Amino acid sequence: MTDVTVELNGSVRTRPGAHSPVLGVEQVTAHSEAVHSETPHAEHAEGDTSPFLVSDRGLLAALLDGMEAAFFAVDMSGTVTHWNHRATRLLGWSAEQAVGRAGLGGWLVREADAAEVRRQLLEVGRAADPERPGGGVGRRTREFPFLHADGTRVLMRATVTPVRDDEGRPLGVYCAFGEALAQLDLERHLALSDGMLGDAPFGVLLADPDLRTVAVNGRAAHALGVSPVDMLGEPLAEFVGAGLDELESALEHTLAGQPPREPVELWLTLSEGEGEDGGPLGEGPPERRRCLVSGFVQLGSPVVGDPVPLGAAWVFQDATHAKRVGQGAARQRFRDSQLSRASRAAADCPDPTDAAVLHLHYALPGFAEHALLDTAGEAGGLVRIAESPGSLAGRGTACGLAVRYRAGHPALQAVDCGVPVRATGGVSRSSWARDHRWPAEAEHALCVPLRSRGRVLGALTFLRGGGRRAFDRLDVGYGEEVALRVAASLDLARALGAR
Repeated sequence: MTDVTVELNGSVRTRPGAHSPVLGVEQVTAHSEAVHSETPHAEHAEGDTSPFLVSDRGLLAALLDGMEAAFFAVDMSGTVTHWNHRATRLLGWSAEQAVGRAGLGGWLVREADAAEVRRQLLEVGRAADPERPGGGVGRRTREFPFLHADGTRVLMRATVTPVRDDEGRPLGVYCAFGEALAQLDLERHLALSDGMLGDAPFGVLLADPDLRTVAVNGRAAHALGVSPVDMLGEPLAEFVGAGLDELESALEHTLAGQPPREPVELWLTLSEGEGEDGGPLGEGPPERRRCLVSGFVQLGSPVVGDPVPLGAAWVFQDATHAKRVGQGAARQRFRDSQLSRASRAAADCPDPTDAAVLHLHYALPGFAEHALLDTAGEAGGLVRIAESPGSLAGRGTACGLAVRYRAGHPALQAVDCGVPVRATGGVSRSSWARDHRWPAEAEHALCVPLRSRGRVLGALTFLRGGGRRAFDRLDVGYGEEVALRVAASLDLARALGAR
């Protein structure tokens, strides 16, 4: 067969075809008649550049020399047929010194090791013979003590792969190798990546420079309330509501090479379009808020020197339960302290009514913005006797006068039923607070009946404004504790007044 190559000037150069004894790759060949019969090449004007064919031998040499791994190949007789530049840089032997050598002993390995290395290499090729029992086995990993050109021994970790002809018969093997320690480090890194993205005890999410999810493990997806498949390729804004700005800021600083030095606590609200309570995005119920203790790592390529990062890794652990338990315990300690301080201060008040008002002042810090104290009047309505903190702006009700609550008002319900009543209006209902004769900034209310000696003496109302969460069951319990002390003081004041 004749190898035909069209030169840049339009001429055709022929040479005998060559065949790689191991890799089975022939040069690009064509019959001379086929090349000369292509009229477009012959019709090029003088000075035009004609296309040229690149032989498979040249392409193969370029591919082998461009490999990041060191590479050599031997045929079934043990003769070296290929040797790339990476192998030269690693061991010092040039391709001219290596290619054509019959065996590896005395140069690539010690004579004492040559027989064993040859056996391990060629047994991979013989195992590829489909006619042999157990034939057709693919690549195998071996460790060989190779010799550097200066005589030093280096342990190499090699992947040996058989080469077959068109009928499946073995032609030889090729061996891609690198330093064993470097290979082990790489394998450890890969194993670490697989482990972190597998069943790691913490969540791992990888984001590209556009802050889109490219990989996520099961624990991270569970913490964010979605499946791993749903997150791939999507921006984080699709899954996070409140707290997204802090998360994206940390990721952007990480991509810029300035990740947080210490783990940070991020409170994120999981989003599902609209919250389960019908509120806007990012204002879902408390059970959708997560405290994630987070760390951030910049990802760079280990094979190129390009400073552009591949993305950022977000590693976190869901500490929501522990944080809520801790916050609840701290809140309860503070509230118990306030109740104790209020009781000690009320004991020094000569007027029981002043003691009742004092309880309101101590109850408000960290609990509510306003407190309203209404007692049952003789006509059946409610009479305002105290407010905390003082007279509220924009209100027309003075202390000692009846409060004109409309029918069905939460305070009236608490008095009639003898149980606490919670109410929430929110900013979407601008007239809600005004209709209830509360301050305009009020958004959440807790009305607790004042009970003493089997009677309901009135209602105690706590109000929260914008930016505060609604009252929960723990808040109701604290409100009832305050109401019991206030009711006892009011009952004592009535008893003393009757005497």
